[in-house]
Amino acid sequence: MKTVEQSLFLKDLLSHNNLQKNLAVPKLVEKILSRKEGTLTATGAVCATTGQYTGRSPKDKFIVRDDICEEFIDWGLVNQAIDEESFERLYEKVITYLKNKEELFQFKGYAGADEKYRLPIEVINEYAWHNLFARQLFITPTDEELKTHQSEFTVVSAPTYKADPEVDGTNSETFILISFKKRIILIGGTEYAGEIKKSIFSIMNYLLPQRDILSMHCSANVGQEGDVALFFGLSGTGKTTLSADPYRRLIGDDEHGWSPNGVFNIEGGCYAKCINLSQDKEPQIYNAIRFGSVLENVILEDESRLPDYDDTSLTENTRAAYPLENIDNITSPSIAGHPNTIIFLTADASGTLPPISKLTKEQAMYHFLSGYTSKLAGTERGVTEPQATFSACFGSPFLPLAPSTYAKMLGDKIDQYNSSVFLVNTGWTGGSYGIGKRMKLSYTRAMIHAALEGELNTVETTHDDVFGLKIPMHVPGVPDEVLVPKKTWEDKAAYDMEAKALAMKFHENFKKFKLASNDIKEAGPLYRSV
Repeated sequence: MKTVEQSLFLKDLLSHNNLQKNLAVPKLVEKILSRKEGTLTATGAVCATTGQYTGRSPKDKFIVRDDICEEFIDWGLVNQAIDEESFERLYEKVITYLKNKEELFQFKGYAGADEKYRLPIEVINEYAWHNLFARQLFITPTDEELKTHQSEFTVVSAPTYKADPEVDGTNSETFILISFKKRIILIGGTEYAGEIKKSIFSIMNYLLPQRDILSMHCSANVGQEGDVALFFGLSGTGKTTLSADPYRRLIGDDEHGWSPNGVFNIEGGCYAKCINLSQDKEPQIYNAIRFGSVLENVILEDESRLPDYDDTSLTENTRAAYPLENIDNITSPSIAGHPNTIIFLTADASGTLPPISKLTKEQAMYHFLSGYTSKLAGTERGVTEPQATFSACFGSPFLPLAPSTYAKMLGDKIDQYNSSVFLVNTGWTGGSYGIGKRMKLSYTRAMIHAALEGELNTVETTHDDVFGLKIPMHVPGVPDEVLVPKKTWEDKAAYDMEAKALAMKFHENFKKFKLASNDIKEAGPLYRSV
């Protein structure tokens, strides 16, 4: 139920004399166009730009330190604290600012496809296009559900309100503030719609584990025989692309819960990167971008208004938001059984990790806690080329609790349901970034298909001396030499140098997991500097 404090806190905003409530998609599109917030494209989608901020602002995210959450939050650089008084002062300023707007937009819906575990939410927006984004990304209630809907968490989004860091206690003009006591998320100073989506994911990562549900930054699909696959990975590693498989039904592309009943989608839509998107390579995503969808920072051709997905003049982090129903091959409702196969995706810019390897239980725990990838351009402010990064549980920016909480839950579930785990590198091959090339999507799809079909359980393997991984020597549809990274490099000495450097980065990062068992610590790369 909505808390009394939350109701009082929102009273002024909800009494706005022109609050547009749960508008249908066509009405929202009309509002977007009449308010000149976006442009109608040739595909029927609307296209908006986000100004200065074309990615998330993790350094501007804070959690209110209060008696409700203080002992549970993993405080630090990821989960920065802000005091209750600063939150309330800034909230009052934002409410006063929004009350003077000609109109505001409200969406009521749910996070969580499993009715037993779903969270009723509402999103109040300054922009109509942000409200359409929320409607497409979260779960829309039926007319009957809307009659009894009682929001338990509210997002208030005021992108044109800018904070004063010296007065408001923020790090910049941008702010994403989460109050678990007030059950409110306050967003301002950024027009990037992804902050709305990820803020709800952050609170689900706090609430679900309290109900013995593992919340996960992963995509998921299900095969014709009911076998379920999870795809963990940070932005740009291929979660959305690889889970959109014409031979498997999509459960969801980014956020899921794993309950005693199985897997369920937290969202009702997809938020896909669309840089270099083409109908040939990714037909499901390409065809999903139609009326009601939202394009972010995509350049349109002047006359035809066709999207030019190859144009990165605004950002490489171009995005498309669309409802799950726009994908032909989905499971509805977005729930399924327990995972048979778990894929950890990494986009390794060093070009030294194997394209696929099967992990032991201990290796799975090590790589889950490590969460290695190369942060790709555009996903965060200031990132212009791939940077090696370690994000615990493949989602550190969105985890309010200690990574060990989620890792222990995953390990227990792997044991309980005997899930197979693979590490898949969708990054560079034949050399590091700038020398090598990205792994062909067709090769990655072939490797994942073989993993899901059980074809790699008995295949001959070779041992990687640096990373300690077992590499399959044969995968149907993939040249044998591609499977062993060193064979793809012309300069073998350069490969050795890069691989050993990456191994040491793994070891250095893992030092922070002091409570991990020795078995897990020893499951990392074999190479250690003397």
